[in-house]
Amino acid sequence: MKELQGKTAFVTGGASGIGLALAQTLVNEGMRVVIADVNEKALAEAKAALTGSNTEVMAVQLDVTDRARYAKVADEVEARLGAVHVLCNNAGVYRGGTLDQVTYQDWDWVMGVNVGGVINGVQTFVSRMQAHGQGGHIVNTASMAGMITSAGLGVYNASKFAVVGLSEALRTDLAASGIGVSVLCPGMVRTRILESERTRPDSLAPTADKAEAAAQAHSQVMQMAMQTGIEPAEVAQRVVDAIKADSLYIFPHAEFRDAAAARFDEILKNFGEPDPERLARQAELMGALLTKP
Repeated sequence: MKELQGKTAFVTGGASGIGLALAQTLVNEGMRVVIADVNEKALAEAKAALTGSNTEVMAVQLDVTDRARYAKVADEVEARLGAVHVLCNNAGVYRGGTLDQVTYQDWDWVMGVNVGGVINGVQTFVSRMQAHGQGGHIVNTASMAGMITSAGLGVYNASKFAVVGLSEALRTDLAASGIGVSVLCPGMVRTRILESERTRPDSLAPTADKAEAAAQAHSQVMQMAMQTGIEPAEVAQRVVDAIKADSLYIFPHAEFRDAAAARFDEILKNFGEPDPERLARQAELMGALLTKP
């Protein structure tokens, strides 16, 4: 999408952090912006901070795991602002701890928000974007944790790897509809992601056992690492640039290039050498299938 002015964007997790920075940057581009967040108090504060612009800002309370509410919100947005052109599936939560220590509650919460929230955004809006036929763009927030792994990040890694894979597949599936797809993979950004427990529902509350102690210990390390983080506004500008350029990957942290390259190199060296005869048979079979009436 080269031109954003006058169009509508929907941003989940829009009341703080990267989501709020995205909303502000999109407002600066002249877009009508909907910020959706589970925290109503934060939503009100965010909307007040975004007012004063020359475009309209709409704030809606939304738990991205609630599919019925998601559909209702989408109807409300279209009734008020018209078709949505840019969807930012940005809402996410963090839970640290090694995989031998985490609980079912941890898995259900993190996967429900980080993966389920993206799925629900896609399921809710893709058909609507295809129906209005004006093209658009979807940005899914993953993480460098969706590209490389680290001790104590297993649940988070699993959720973000899923978002990367979903985004790559979605881009291919939507190409014919004129809808671009990008996946955002930042490293440390100065947000409140490490305080995610504040939004965990009581039904998925952490247990007071060794899993909680392990997660707290890991969190202390992550808090120190957060001091090296970049500002959300820098990430948001990279996202807008990627939307305009129709880029699939958004990597704001160049310092992770070597770690990613090491992973990819390890993958490639384990493929072995291709079998020319088998490749020839595959090509022959594919050719027959493509020419079959």
